[in-house]
Amino acid sequence: MTRKLFGTDGIRGRANSFPMTPEIAMKTGMAAGRIFTRGEHRHRVVIGKDTRLSGYMIESALVAGFTAVGMEVFQFGPLPTPAVAMLTRSLRADLGVMISASHNQFHDNGIKLFGPDGRKLSDEREAEIEELMNGGLETGLAKPDRIGRAKRVDDSQARYIEFAKRTFPRNLRLEGLRIVIDCAHGAAYKVAPAALWELGAEVFAIGVTPDGFNINLDCGSTAPAAMSAKVREMRADFGIALDGDADRVVMADERGRIIDGDQILALIAKSWSKNGTLKGGGIVGTVMSNAGLDRYLQTLDLKLARAAVGDRYVVEVMNQGGFNVGGEQSGHIILSDFSTTGDGLIAALQVLAVLAQEGKPASVAAHLYEPLPQVLENVRYKSGAPLEDARVKSQIEAGSARLNGKGRVLVRKSGTEPVIRVMAEGDNEREVREVVREIVAAIQDSAV
Repeated sequence: MTRKLFGTDGIRGRANSFPMTPEIAMKTGMAAGRIFTRGEHRHRVVIGKDTRLSGYMIESALVAGFTAVGMEVFQFGPLPTPAVAMLTRSLRADLGVMISASHNQFHDNGIKLFGPDGRKLSDEREAEIEELMNGGLETGLAKPDRIGRAKRVDDSQARYIEFAKRTFPRNLRLEGLRIVIDCAHGAAYKVAPAALWELGAEVFAIGVTPDGFNINLDCGSTAPAAMSAKVREMRADFGIALDGDADRVVMADERGRIIDGDQILALIAKSWSKNGTLKGGGIVGTVMSNAGLDRYLQTLDLKLARAAVGDRYVVEVMNQGGFNVGGEQSGHIILSDFSTTGDGLIAALQVLAVLAQEGKPASVAAHLYEPLPQVLENVRYKSGAPLEDARVKSQIEAGSARLNGKGRVLVRKSGTEPVIRVMAEGDNEREVREVVREIVAAIQDSAV
């Protein structure tokens, strides 16, 4: 079965345009509800969202779909994606839903689905849902006395705050640390500053005044300059920047220098390996992970397993290899001892735990290796298949041959938007930039 609606991270698109319409959302609720109905008990689904204006519309349509097939719906309101995954398990729900387009701006939205184990659905299960959406929904409608109810859950934020705090070592506190937190005007705008403050930190929060339109706008993990500037302004010890649904994070040291996902993985790998809690003999990264991370892990006698881009693919490799640490350069960090999906706040707390234990500034503790020069460019296209063009294929082969033994080239299509990502890395930055520029030019020529 093929998937046309679902991409690498659920259904995503421009709000009120296909596929992010109320009709598709309602059908998603009906189909997913049908597939996750097992037995005669009252089935339940939990729904969280970020702060986009379109979240109200999508949520109402999903509620209509789920209740139409007899599911009880628990609505959390604004809450991070990892909190929805956690509460799916905690409340013994049959299904979890997060309404978010993650790091995209307000005009986009998306639907992410979690199974009863709190994990994102497999490609096969998403294909089943999509197939059912294309026909047969009418036969699954609940009888009048079995139509579901919907209600708000008022304590969901407090539940997640307590959960996040329990992942921090009990013998440590954050007293004396000045921390900037940028919540991207998104789903964590209440819970993240509260958790840090309750652990003892002096907190300077930005990106905490959502208005439905400003999510990820010049802020958050995709625009960390605002966080870095605030760190320098407040003379803070550390900076944290989350994205719109708080499943990814980038950080900054006391000088405002960025600490990306690869550096976070290196720090956690070193710490957990030292205290004996690291599993699998290494960590999981992606094909985008910097080669500098790989070289650093080798000095610790640890391995880097690479997965396809997308946090659920990282989780798959983690499960297959028995790893408990994995993530992406972009800041999705999965710590399976605590969470089933990327969790920006929990990842930040693990880094803060190392700083508290070692008593070192972040500029010393969190920059463990020198990354290889890596250049990434995104090429947007309107239609067609530029990667099938002979000229593009030839240029990619030429670039790979040029960096052979000195670096690598990776060209891939985005799973969430019409964009081709061109990445190259190597010891010689000038050569890497030339390779990327030549491949990008070939793609642009073929996409005309």
